[in-house]
Amino acid sequence: MALIADIRALDKSQKSAIWASYLGWTLDAFDFFLMVFMLHAIASEFGDSVEKVSFAVAATLAARPFGALFFGYLADRFGRRPILMLDITLFSLFELASAFAPDFTVLLILRILFGFAMGGEWGIGASLVMESIPKKLRGPVSGLLQSGYPSGYLFASLVFYLLFDTIGWRGMFMVGILPAILVILIRMHVEESPAFEARKDGPKVNPVRELFRHWKTALYMIVLMTAFNFFSHGTQDLYPTFLQTQHHFSTHMTGTLAIIMNVGAIIGGISFGIWSETIGRKRAIIVAALLALPFIPLWAFSATPLLLGLGAFLVQIAVQGAWGIVPVHLNELSPGLIRGMFPGFAYQAGNLIASINAPMQADIAKSFGGNYGVALAIVAGVMAILIAIWTGIGPERTDVDFTEQARAIRT
Repeated sequence: MALIADIRALDKSQKSAIWASYLGWTLDAFDFFLMVFMLHAIASEFGDSVEKVSFAVAATLAARPFGALFFGYLADRFGRRPILMLDITLFSLFELASAFAPDFTVLLILRILFGFAMGGEWGIGASLVMESIPKKLRGPVSGLLQSGYPSGYLFASLVFYLLFDTIGWRGMFMVGILPAILVILIRMHVEESPAFEARKDGPKVNPVRELFRHWKTALYMIVLMTAFNFFSHGTQDLYPTFLQTQHHFSTHMTGTLAIIMNVGAIIGGISFGIWSETIGRKRAIIVAALLALPFIPLWAFSATPLLLGLGAFLVQIAVQGAWGIVPVHLNELSPGLIRGMFPGFAYQAGNLIASINAPMQADIAKSFGGNYGVALAIVAGVMAILIAIWTGIGPERTDVDFTEQARAIRT
């Protein structure tokens, strides 16, 4: 009840910032996961293997840290709000252009450009929100913000379920541009981050030099986000392919199980984000990551839709439960002068390293006779343990006041 009262006490601008950033990440993820559902169909049309087409997913992820650096630099220079609007417009246009790709080479180029634009959204959106809300709401809002990712996957699952058999993969990419119009309009009602406003007339900094000055923190966060991205993408990106090629499920059954999976992810992200205010960021991440381990056999090796769905639901509560703390944890660890760039770069640099996940898992599955369940289980189990260990030895800073920090920097 206290949490609800605290949320109701937020002013209109703060609420708008939360929902705009949540929807931005939701629609960002929606556009990304449309590709994941269509690997098999695209491979069939272009006469390529799923393994080759999955490289487009890897290339999208690999381009994201460069976008995080570029757009993050602009956000620290010109403000979070206008750069977010620019960023979301660009990735939506590249998503639409993907529908008209005449061959795989052109599609690959467009997906790289999409990944570059997509790379800026998370870090800037997270910094805008975390700098705009009271400190006591960071954990719960972090869980909500990160739940935008499975919400986008859920949205993509619904569109795939309802429309794919009618409009095909090119039509799916066309759908990808429509929600962005709503986000742009919402962002027009969001005020700039108070922390950015407090220091915008202060001393100018060299973002790259500042990044290197905090290299130890950056290195810790990049390693952490590498494991996190393997954990997330390793349990999500090839899951539809696992259902379609190994279990030979229909479009509707694949979409239904993906929907169930993402409902669990949303519950996990929000729940552990709230819990992190009580037990701390590190403990919440460790508990959530290790919670995945007992559910992996049910998730990866079951034979019936009912058990597969239950396994997917439970595993994603754990996976996205850990992820629910990431936005607040990275922002609290980041230097105030480059918070628009630093968390997003660390996140997306981890994505760059983890971008080999899709082709790697496809190769593992191939080496086991097409058994995608084995590939999914190996990555999920190893990364759950690594996240728990690396989080345990790292720092935690829940007491930083972003606006006061910005004022101190200015003076």
